[in-house]
Amino acid sequence: MYISLGILPSLIWLSYYLAKDLHPEPKAMILRIFLWGAVITIPVFFVQIGLKSLMNTISVSPLVGSLIEWFIIISFTEEFFKYLVIRIKVINSSNLDEPVDIMLYMVVAALGFAAVENVLYLLMPAGQMSFEQLVNRTLLICLVRFVAAIFLHTLCSAVIGYFLAISFCKVHIRKIAVISGILIATALHGLYDFSIMTLEGNIRYIIPALIILTLAFLVFAGFDRLKKFKSVCEVK
Repeated sequence: MYISLGILPSLIWLSYYLAKDLHPEPKAMILRIFLWGAVITIPVFFVQIGLKSLMNTISVSPLVGSLIEWFIIISFTEEFFKYLVIRIKVINSSNLDEPVDIMLYMVVAALGFAAVENVLYLLMPAGQMSFEQLVNRTLLICLVRFVAAIFLHTLCSAVIGYFLAISFCKVHIRKIAVISGILIATALHGLYDFSIMTLEGNIRYIIPALIILTLAFLVFAGFDRLKKFKSVCEVK
């Protein structure tokens, strides 16, 4: 039940994003990238554990430690590894024939990653609860993560996908575009996590809400812009 409910929000978002693609991608390729997005959680987990252990050996203030944790250890590693999935498994693939495909595949990888993350959240010990309380807790977690955390994963990855697609059509700024995409996604992801987990009062929710709304507007505008490009430019 936990696995099914954990994966369901990602599948709902997946169907939504796929509907935005005018030329549907092969189902086998979509499934492959989704699964790779899920598998990538394993190295990310060990990298994060290693970085946290390393950070514990360094003496820093609580604020600096929190910033390092949420912006670098958590956000950067997750966004970078999701990017690697597309860089290795999609770029130069024969299935890649439109710039918007890059953005879409980044979202698919993010949804695979978020699905595993969601299942892990549901499997966390819930203490002594009745069956009804356990079901209510599970549904609440799924709902909250559906409209927030999972959506955030897709939006941040879509930002990277947008800049990656642009980099192939504007060779003179290729490296700058890719780096910019990863850094922007990392900064916004980190600020979201930092706000939710560290700040207090209404600002704790206002900042994440503004991040998601702003990202949603920019990402959907990015999808529309990339659809106007007729084909993927040089990707080698």
